[in-house]
Amino acid sequence: MKLNIQSNLNERTKKSMQTWIQLIRAFQKIRSYELLYINQNHLTMNQFEILEVLYHRGDMPISTITKLISSTPGNVTVVVKNLQRDKLVEIGSNKNDKRERIVSITPVGQEKIGAMFERHSQNLKSCFEALSDDEIDTLFAYLRKIYKTKLKDI
Repeated sequence: MKLNIQSNLNERTKKSMQTWIQLIRAFQKIRSYELLYINQNHLTMNQFEILEVLYHRGDMPISTITKLISSTPGNVTVVVKNLQRDKLVEIGSNKNDKRERIVSITPVGQEKIGAMFERHSQNLKSCFEALSDDEIDTLFAYLRKIYKTKLKDI
């Protein structure tokens, strides 16, 4: 039996909730597809995200990586140490602030993420095959607009 707990909600609220559910479902489906490929290459999602950020943006402090991949400092520190163990990154000190740790991708890390990236980008492209170029542009613009909206603190 389906419960109608939304009966007292206005149409805008109902549509917002339904849109949110569809967005989560789409994200989870794409994320699962992406994760399958990443795991086949013996990386976790967090390891891949850190290597990808370093590959495209260069050396940076752990605090910046944390913000870019929307993670926590403790988690990023553990993942970076594991990447260092596997010789995919190096950790050094900031010459201007010895307390700050700078993470650099190694040649081995560059080779690994570089070899993965072409297929990764094609995988993501295939996830959006149902949309025309104009629809992708529109979706991107709408999602960016939501992202840039300042939400009130809860």
